[in-house]
Amino acid sequence: MATATPQGPASAPDVEYRKHPGARMLHGPHKTIGGVEAWVVWGLCTVFVIWLFAIQTGYAVVSPEIQKTAALSVAQIGLAGSIYTWAFALCQFFSGALLDRFGSRPLLAIAVAFVTAGAFLYAQTTSMATLIAAQIVLAIGSSFGFVGAGYIGGQWFPAARYGLMFGLVQSLASLGSAFGQPAISWQLTMVSWQQLLNGFGAAGVVLIVLFALMVRNPSPGPEQLARTTPTTGTPAARRPLLSGIFHDLGSCFRNRNVVLSSLLAGVSFGSMLAMGVLWGPRVMEARGADASLAAVLSAMSWLGLAFGAPLFNVLSDHWNNRRVPAVVGVLLQAVAISLLIYLPKETNSVSVVTMFAVGLFAGAHMLGFTVAGESVPGSLVGSSAAIVNGVCFIIGGILQAVPGRILPDAPDLADYGHALLMMPILLVLGAVAGLFIKDTGRAHGRA
Repeated sequence: MATATPQGPASAPDVEYRKHPGARMLHGPHKTIGGVEAWVVWGLCTVFVIWLFAIQTGYAVVSPEIQKTAALSVAQIGLAGSIYTWAFALCQFFSGALLDRFGSRPLLAIAVAFVTAGAFLYAQTTSMATLIAAQIVLAIGSSFGFVGAGYIGGQWFPAARYGLMFGLVQSLASLGSAFGQPAISWQLTMVSWQQLLNGFGAAGVVLIVLFALMVRNPSPGPEQLARTTPTTGTPAARRPLLSGIFHDLGSCFRNRNVVLSSLLAGVSFGSMLAMGVLWGPRVMEARGADASLAAVLSAMSWLGLAFGAPLFNVLSDHWNNRRVPAVVGVLLQAVAISLLIYLPKETNSVSVVTMFAVGLFAGAHMLGFTVAGESVPGSLVGSSAAIVNGVCFIIGGILQAVPGRILPDAPDLADYGHALLMMPILLVLGAVAGLFIKDTGRAHGRA
């Protein structure tokens, strides 16, 4: 994570940039941790996350249209969604390690280009093969989004603000998802789903230009780059790229806190993702809600997550305790999902509150990132965040695919109750794993 850089005498490059101040924006050294430029870079990366989250969660709204156009079954739509999450999870492990080694420039601009290409390809879907290809291209680029924004927060801001900055990224992305789904439903009444996805692609082109011009690393750069300099060369620095990445990942996987916090965060966010992207609207339709109302109610879960993501970090900072709020939050999420699935149809009026609660308590999963980041050296923050996020999406993929294999062709509410029972069970198991986390909150409070 970032540490303040002492300001010494002006170097030769500094003098050169004073002569040509306009060049600083494109090529100059960048040393201000937490300054205006830090907020600009962090804000741009957060916009990237909001944009790709809108594409991800828009799948819940667009998928029925794709299903009709490409003549696909519900199981195929569920499988395509799970392929995205599995590809994302696989790429995720490497994206964090690459960010640790090479920093954000130009990796994040390339990532935006992948998501842009994926959006355009998504709009051309006429078969299962095209849909899967689009999902994989989207997943490669998206794997740098959330972790990249968290990495920027860790590099451009003081270490003590890492958890809060990460929570704010999740909060803003969730707000985008909450308002994005109803907005997409509304836009689909005026344009085709193909035109809508092409519009997302066009926005991506603008983002590519902005990232190429403005996103860079703070001086002196990520700690991994510092390790590779001749004066500080270490055995890790001399490793080839691929073996070095696996070494970093292995170091994180050998850390008990990283593994346990990944499991806790994985069941929490995985359940939230499966409900918010795919099963939430389907459950609400089985409860008698029409498609547009189901999308609005599903969006309530993302609104809840927007509040919950920073809230759990703020509470844990205040109490100097990570473990208790994380475990309690996951258990309350299990209760909320159980109520949503098993309450009778006559209780639809409370679904708004229930869906909001599912997202609010899912905010506990952000403490998994905080615990993992506080349990490894600063040079492995990106890798640890990538592992946590990768596990989140692996479990999310399982929770999207497996119920789809269990459900009949025309499922009713009782069928959903049977197929989605695994979610509250996994959440309870995740809370049990959380009990064995070595709390990093007290150490953080003393820092």
